[in-house]
Amino acid sequence: MVNANARLVGLDWGSTSLRAFLLGPGGVLIEERSAKQGSTAMNGSAAAYESTLAQIAGDWLAAAPALPVLACGMVGSKHGWREAPYAACPAGEQQLAGGFVRVTAAGREIAIVPGMSCRTVGSAPDVMRGEETQIVGALAQRPDLAGACTFVLPGTHSKWAHVRENQVIDFATYMTGELFAVLRGHSVLGRLMIDQDEPDDDSFAAGVRAAAERTALAHQLFAVRTLGLFDELKPEALPDYLSGLLIGHEITAGLRERYIAGGEEQPLVLVGEPKLCALYESALHIFGSGVEASFPNTAPAGLWRLALEAGIVTGTEESGT
Repeated sequence: MVNANARLVGLDWGSTSLRAFLLGPGGVLIEERSAKQGSTAMNGSAAAYESTLAQIAGDWLAAAPALPVLACGMVGSKHGWREAPYAACPAGEQQLAGGFVRVTAAGREIAIVPGMSCRTVGSAPDVMRGEETQIVGALAQRPDLAGACTFVLPGTHSKWAHVRENQVIDFATYMTGELFAVLRGHSVLGRLMIDQDEPDDDSFAAGVRAAAERTALAHQLFAVRTLGLFDELKPEALPDYLSGLLIGHEITAGLRERYIAGGEEQPLVLVGEPKLCALYESALHIFGSGVEASFPNTAPAGLWRLALEAGIVTGTEESGT
């Protein structure tokens, strides 16, 4: 039976996975569930989305017919359940909540959060879906950061987002995680590599320091092979060296853009999977940059905050932690 205090079902529906949150007053997390049925597996089928929602949260919804549902992530992409047009930066809670689109499933309305887009002069467009909700959630938990800070959200497609006065003014995407996976699994660099259970912190740090030399990445990548060929790095150390090299180059670019945006002295905030955030924090220290705060999953807090802004839920409680 659903907890009598349930106020909202929140969904973080990414490309490869789905996380469902049952939230109570103030956004407190009552229960969390996850499944591998990400948006990619739905193949744009409304029936598949509806069926998957019933599988992961059907008992919650059946027990509480009036319980609202709010979803973020790739569920709102062009190939999602229904496209939610991007909110153009600068944007914050008000613009996101005002851009909800809605679908109906089994007689119930599901609201979908739009992503964000930005485009600076002379650059290509950039987009995010899901990370904007995590940023809202982190700011709900640390409102003192809303004046000015830089968010770093590590992942398959890492984001660096600049916040001013509670709005994301611009951001940049780095395909660091995907590059690692492609190079590790589908390039000559992976042929000498051996996976190991424990990370090699020294090799990771060596990769970061190499990136800090600002040599061309395409040249440095080949060193991942030659260091192995000449036995200067053991096969099991090579994946961590490659990871450090890619993350180091991302940080080099991210810190440069942060400086250009005038945020060099403003707090750096990490949001993401704790082990990955710890890697980024150690790499940032090599570059001489400290981290103000590091958050795990802030999507539930962000979904609650946006639901409040849109009037989907009511109350004056702050988001849960």
